[in-house]
Amino acid sequence: MFAKKLPFRSDAWKSIVHQGTSCLRDLTAFVLSGFLAFELRFDGELPFRYLHAISVALIVWAGVKSAVFLSFGLSRGRWRYTSAYDTVRIAAANTVGSVLGGVIITILLGAKSIPYSVYLLDLTLSLLITLGGRVIVRVATSTQGPASVGREKGEKTIIYGAGSAGLLLLSEIRHSKSLRCNVIGLVDDDPSKGRMILSGKAVLGTGQDLPALVRKFGVAQVLIAVPSADAVQILGILKHVLSARVDYKMVPGLEELITGKELGKQIRKVAVEDLLGRKPVDLDQNSIRERIEGKVVMVTGAAGSIGSELCRQIAKFRPATLVGFDEAETPLFYIERELKASFPELVFQAEIGSIMQPEHMQNVMQAYQPSILFHAAAYKHVPLMEKQIFAAAENNIFGTWKVAQAAIRHGVEDFVMISTDKAVRPTSMMGATKRIAELLISALEKESSTKFVAVRFGNVLGSNGSVVPIFKEQIAAGGPVTVTHPEMTRYFMTIPEAAQLVLQAFSIGKGGEVFVLDMGKPVRILDLARNLILLSGLQPDRDVEIKFSGIRPGEKLHEELSLEDEHLLPTSHQKIRCYIGNNRLDLGQLKALLREMEHAICERDVIRYVLLLKEMIPGYNPGNQLLKTALSAVPDDSGRLNVPVFSVQETIAVGDNPTSAVE
Repeated sequence: MFAKKLPFRSDAWKSIVHQGTSCLRDLTAFVLSGFLAFELRFDGELPFRYLHAISVALIVWAGVKSAVFLSFGLSRGRWRYTSAYDTVRIAAANTVGSVLGGVIITILLGAKSIPYSVYLLDLTLSLLITLGGRVIVRVATSTQGPASVGREKGEKTIIYGAGSAGLLLLSEIRHSKSLRCNVIGLVDDDPSKGRMILSGKAVLGTGQDLPALVRKFGVAQVLIAVPSADAVQILGILKHVLSARVDYKMVPGLEELITGKELGKQIRKVAVEDLLGRKPVDLDQNSIRERIEGKVVMVTGAAGSIGSELCRQIAKFRPATLVGFDEAETPLFYIERELKASFPELVFQAEIGSIMQPEHMQNVMQAYQPSILFHAAAYKHVPLMEKQIFAAAENNIFGTWKVAQAAIRHGVEDFVMISTDKAVRPTSMMGATKRIAELLISALEKESSTKFVAVRFGNVLGSNGSVVPIFKEQIAAGGPVTVTHPEMTRYFMTIPEAAQLVLQAFSIGKGGEVFVLDMGKPVRILDLARNLILLSGLQPDRDVEIKFSGIRPGEKLHEELSLEDEHLLPTSHQKIRCYIGNNRLDLGQLKALLREMEHAICERDVIRYVLLLKEMIPGYNPGNQLLKTALSAVPDDSGRLNVPVFSVQETIAVGDNPTSAVE
């Protein structure tokens, strides 16, 4: 016990000693300024009759000004960090202290006991001494700080950006023991800043001058300090830096500065996310906390990219228990270990199982009784699902049905399904199955007390098996980087942004909505590939070849976020929109169609299966390869369709069998 409390006591004593030292310095300054005011007024020949007045005045000024400085919090600040804001407070505190002191002195000694000029001299001298002392300490520590030793031996560095972030970084480098950088100067693309001296360092030129400056001074690295730059500006900066053939890193954006510790420790490599130019998500933290805190929350697909990030974000809102459900053992082990390290007080329960195992799903829900369920388990790879069409239905449709049924049976209050922009006018099996899953939970919303909502978004940067990791692997191998089509575009989000907005959509959902996240502008895949090559320090088409492989089965040239028959509704969050569709099916219709789909899957009847998808989703436009395969399917000797390219799990039961997926 004593050992644990000792560091706190030590820190408390240090704070008390520091504050006492600061008060003593200020007290000395008040006494000195008052004494000098009298000396200056009488040219060093102080009349004997003023000795009593001087004694009273010095005691009053010292006491009153000390109290005022304490009330202004000036004794709690470190002098080495005195700022322009502190200067205003020091001036105000001196003025208030001098006026109050003068009033008290006048009351005690009379109006004419001290010449009025003494009051003015005292105020002036007190301001000069208290402020001057702090400025001297700041200048001394800035030039003679602990980081100064060996600074000249550090890597020669240029800071790109002569704004507030660049100057803040320069100050951090000067005071940090860990950042051993010899800052040669700054560059900025604002020509008006050229040749200016800022914090003792010259603005040496613009980004275009960077190659020449690197050669002239032997610069080893460039630190990019332009956190407000958009994607176009960052790309321009990168081109200048890469042409200089020098290492580079980036200062984080405002949201990272707010949540982080020291600026210097957050300097990182430029990431592809920086090139999206997306502003940080502004969440209504209170509304999310009200819905999650103290509740049992379950996440299916908890080991995946979105599921694991949902777990990280949910953990911040202090749920009573967080249940992570996934069949991938190793990733689930890692997310469990990460959460226990990051959130020691969190009760995280890792459960291994498949959403296609209704008995195990029932047992898990029976054991934990979750109030909130985020359904992120799904098959998501478009080309693979074009080959495994029955597996796509089994997991994305019937798996969702089983999870939803279990949620209703065990009294789950809120059910949030992760959907995709590929569910809009789908051309892929993955998109079609996710659209049916949307229709399914929409129908269930009307028939149960559980609130069902779906959240749609597009591609997630860096998610497992997504385009960015694939491009990085191809670049690391020396190329070529394969792009399907020069004009193909996709909507992109970062993983944390997607997870945060899912939680926000959940917090405002009333039941039955399909929420669509604001994905910004679509990004051309070709541009993304070129930018990734640039981030690797290479030149597109020169160092790494880009090849066009053609659109794959099930892919669209451009994705959509809403159907024509869906109506946009505003929500309380500017980055979340709500669509209400007119093509909903009632639960009875859906059950009948799903039973027929079960028969088609078990019979491996591709034609019937595709026709059922078309019946449920009028906008579904199957890919050419799938249509060709369906039309070429022929019965074998037993009358079953011979379609070996597709697979199906034999666990799907048919019709009214008690083990049927559709109840």
